[in-house]
Amino acid sequence: MSCNPLISSNKNFYTSSTTGDLKVYKCDVCGKCVSNSGNLKKHMRIHSGDKTFKCDVCGKCISNRGNLKKHIRIHTGDKPFTCDVCGKRFSRSGQLTRHALLHIGERSLKCDVCGEHFSCLRSLAKHIRLHTGEKPFRCDVCAKCFSQSGHLKIHSRIHTRERPFKCDVCGKCFSDRVNLIVHTRIHTGEKPFKCDECGKCFSQSVQLKRHALLHTGEISLKCDVCEEYFSSSRSLARHTRVHAGDKPFKCDVCATCFTHLGRLKIHARIHTGERPFKCDVCEKGFSRAGHLKRHALSHTGERPFQCDVCGKRYSDSRNLKRHTDLHTGDRG
Repeated sequence: MSCNPLISSNKNFYTSSTTGDLKVYKCDVCGKCVSNSGNLKKHMRIHSGDKTFKCDVCGKCISNRGNLKKHIRIHTGDKPFTCDVCGKRFSRSGQLTRHALLHIGERSLKCDVCGEHFSCLRSLAKHIRLHTGEKPFRCDVCAKCFSQSGHLKIHSRIHTRERPFKCDVCGKCFSDRVNLIVHTRIHTGEKPFKCDECGKCFSQSVQLKRHALLHTGEISLKCDVCEEYFSSSRSLARHTRVHAGDKPFKCDVCATCFTHLGRLKIHARIHTGERPFKCDVCEKGFSRAGHLKRHALSHTGERPFQCDVCGKRYSDSRNLKRHTDLHTGDRG
């Protein structure tokens, strides 16, 4: 039987046969059968190692377009598959299918310790390690052990210095997708975690959990000066430095002192010349993410700051402030 011209170059790796009206293409490497030449070409990439589709975010190469689309959801956080019963969202249809089994009771596997149910043995086995403390995945560099292979993979980036998840706004890179998602909320101002008691919103779930303790009375730490409440002694201690004028973080170069370690780190870039935030358009570097954000507006032409009196717009809040002083008569 003659070879299909689309895949004749792969004749050493497949055979084709006809069953009734159906033409079947069989991989000679592993024996898998597919119904058309296109699917065979996709399948052959598994054996050849050909990965022609590259992720624009982290540079990872994928063997087919469909898997690339799934991979991109890691960076975007897109979860298009929603459970009709409980509303939980998933990035892959297979995850939703497994989850749905919990609602219909099919293959419902139960943890003997806490009673939680799982739809597959793999998920149950992974969960059980939380109770047993078993950590079978060991780092070859520092010997630290983990309960899940995914956690080891993220940890290994400490040693390799790999940071595949990059912020599109300021260019900062992260070793973990979750940390990137949390970071982007700095730029978007998104605060998806809302307190049911007082309506206050937070950018991180851990912040909401700490805040909730104020309402339950479990932790209620109050600033004696301004009467603001805090859910942890650490947060209160940082806050009180503002009132006390305490600046325990000292620059080794010029001896300038700061109330917070983060501010000292930013200041140190004056001496080191470090400019970790780079513009994607002109490659100009900045020492602060905020400076890069303002600079980026010069390329886009965007002017998000508008005068409430005359409607004139500015790209920088400081320019708007100087402008509004003209209306109020306040000239400093």
